[in-house]
Amino acid sequence: MGQKLITFAVPCYNSAAYMDHCVQTLLTGGEDIEIILVDDGSTKDDTPAICDRYAAQYPDIVRVIHQENGGHGEGVNQGLRNATGVYYKVVDSDDWLDEDALAKVLDKLRQFVANDHPLDLMIANYVYEHVEDGTQKPMRYENVFPVGRVFTWKDIGRFGPSQYLLMHSVIYRTQMLRECDLELPKHTFYVDNIFVYQPLPFVKTLYYMDVDLYRYFIGRADQSVREDVMISRVDQQVRVTKLMIDAHDLTALRERRPKLARYMRNYLSMMMTISSIFLMLDGSPEKLAEKDELWAYLKDRDPKLHKRLRYTALSMVGNWPKRLALGGYRLARKIYKFN
Repeated sequence: MGQKLITFAVPCYNSAAYMDHCVQTLLTGGEDIEIILVDDGSTKDDTPAICDRYAAQYPDIVRVIHQENGGHGEGVNQGLRNATGVYYKVVDSDDWLDEDALAKVLDKLRQFVANDHPLDLMIANYVYEHVEDGTQKPMRYENVFPVGRVFTWKDIGRFGPSQYLLMHSVIYRTQMLRECDLELPKHTFYVDNIFVYQPLPFVKTLYYMDVDLYRYFIGRADQSVREDVMISRVDQQVRVTKLMIDAHDLTALRERRPKLARYMRNYLSMMMTISSIFLMLDGSPEKLAEKDELWAYLKDRDPKLHKRLRYTALSMVGNWPKRLALGGYRLARKIYKFN
């Protein structure tokens, strides 16, 4: 294969029941896309065979990597190591892309490549597809970003409480990801937060398309964002949060890119809040001590940032009474439907 316009990496782990829908929507992108199916040591179903079937059927589009189980992050890493696309996007195997929106996004990316104007980050909307009640909730950014033109961080507005950039909304330039040494940890959930956070200071040019591209399927029984699952995996949430704390000096970044630093500070505040809440939901003495240790970790790394986050509306939960904090979290979850 020569260089492609974009690489779609699809980490697959025992995904046979739903991955066809995902791959079929990607295939509508045509010959100048690349799909890398990363079989992450699947053993319980026909995922490896399905991956091989697509590679045999679409040899100019689909590539397959079979690896020992390394978790979602290693699937993303493998895709990035092997990508030939100018741009790189991760699509989880139980999600899919809207075909009409995909066509518009690819046309715009072709224009950037043809004009030899490398764009570091394209942003598009994503839609929560709630299996429990059959509802949809689109997440859009028209109040945050200029629409239909290239811009920089100094041009952005303020994000709303639920408007964080997620893995679903971003398309990065592949070489930029490699230059910022992005490497996600193995056997760790919630690493998509690192994927969408660590590269941001390396991004110089952005473009926002107000189209509902990514369809985020939510509500599957084993999904990592279910409350009971998150409680059982809270140590991994804490690990990811600490890696994000270590990724950048936000106090220094504030001097150079104040709007970007404000956004990243709010994102980190949200991660501190989620970690604190689920440690409180566990409720054991060990987890409550771990909550205090997490805040101490932040204070040790960046005392100014720690002081600032302690008094933000999101992160005050770290010091709220347990019942008030958990009640606030569950109300926010109901309103914003984030899991």
